[in-house]
Amino acid sequence: MNTHKGRLTRDGIRIHEDSDFAGMHKAGALAARILDEIADHVFVGQTTGAIDKMIEDKVNEAGAKSATIGYKGYRHASCISVNHVVCHGIPGDKLLKDGDILNVDVTVIVDGWFGDTSRMYVAGKLSRKAERLIEITHESLMKGIEAVKPGNTFGDIGHAIQSYVEAHRMSVVRDFCGHGLGRVFHAPPNVLHYGRPGTGPALEEGMFFTIEPMVNLGRPETKVLADDWTAVTRDKSLSAQFEHSIGVTGTGAEIFTLSPAGRFHPTWTA
Repeated sequence: MNTHKGRLTRDGIRIHEDSDFAGMHKAGALAARILDEIADHVFVGQTTGAIDKMIEDKVNEAGAKSATIGYKGYRHASCISVNHVVCHGIPGDKLLKDGDILNVDVTVIVDGWFGDTSRMYVAGKLSRKAERLIEITHESLMKGIEAVKPGNTFGDIGHAIQSYVEAHRMSVVRDFCGHGLGRVFHAPPNVLHYGRPGTGPALEEGMFFTIEPMVNLGRPETKVLADDWTAVTRDKSLSAQFEHSIGVTGTGAEIFTLSPAGRFHPTWTA
């Protein structure tokens, strides 16, 4: 059991109580269920705006709140990032084409707790290079989660992700990172997806945060477009991302955003 309840570490990271895990599971489960339910609505000719409207409706039907609507002026219930968009893609009227890959990122608030998760989808037929990118990105997230246990460090998480991705001749985005969450959307720490073993704050039971690696087929550099939200790869290479919200337990990690239908990994769409 977690004996260090309700405090902040010297790095400003909140240590949550045992009872807080239930709230995070409830919020995470709703976010994951919504991503399950939109899966069949990702197809050639669909718009990202229509997908976002479905997400907003599902959040409202559940009696929850969207964390992103109104956040720094953002007006949508999701970020939908297509092909070379790395993150924070704004839903709109553009039609999905055959072979497009997209990340859908949803954060909901349930009873004051934030559930944050994203995963990849494909419209039409998945190309081999995109499939490989998605596979490596998904596996890098799981490698990062495997590194989570008390006594390890945040550098160990980043190193696990970076070393796996770079061994497959792909690159990890440096410009965006995971974050602490709980009863707030963003809190310390910044969870980098690259790093050196043994560096950064030590992991402690009761920490809640996201791990959300963004992986590019090309170089890691990004740029933000004139809308001040949409981040793209500078070299126009494809990018993929997966995100889970997790809590540190006495022995490892508890994932709050597991797919109820087992649809987190997109191979079922191929």
